[in-house]
Amino acid sequence: MKELISPTTEQLKEELDRVNYSAGYRKSFRGTIWTLVVVAAVAVIVSTFFISILKIQGNSMDPLLQDGELAIALKTNNFQTGDVIAFYYNNKILLKRAIASAGDTVDIDADGNVFVNDRALNEPYITDKSRGDGDIDFPYQVPDSRWFVLGDHRSTSTDSRSSIIGTVSDEQIVGKVVLRFWPLSKFSLLS
Repeated sequence: MKELISPTTEQLKEELDRVNYSAGYRKSFRGTIWTLVVVAAVAVIVSTFFISILKIQGNSMDPLLQDGELAIALKTNNFQTGDVIAFYYNNKILLKRAIASAGDTVDIDADGNVFVNDRALNEPYITDKSRGDGDIDFPYQVPDSRWFVLGDHRSTSTDSRSSIIGTVSDEQIVGKVVLRFWPLSKFSLLS
């Protein structure tokens, strides 16, 4: 007959510690997975309904935004003349400055000075004024539910001065560009 050997107190303690560690590990792992799922769901909801992260391509908004930088646009239609807006054009998102809204009359003189409703715009963000190579006739009245937009780098920007892009409808607008966050050395709120 086999004799039963009772485990020592030390062996029982070691086995209990191993079982507790294993159960704690599983619980911690499940908690981590659950946290990651919740964070991912919140990120998707925020990016779908509240913000868009945009990578700047091209130089039409120089010097404010430069090629390769990353910015955030708030999904809103609550913006005013002078704000930088993001909008859809041919399955791409473009960034331009809102210059005039529906019903406004826009004129650009030979020197590149912009007038809205016969008032010259104060545009301290412009480094190169240009009338551009657009094909629309000035003065131009902005149609209903549309925005007249211009890039800050006027000599190179294709914008509402051209019938290629034209004025931007409310349905095209992604939102107002409010923050540059990359590169970190240029982290700033945008105006």
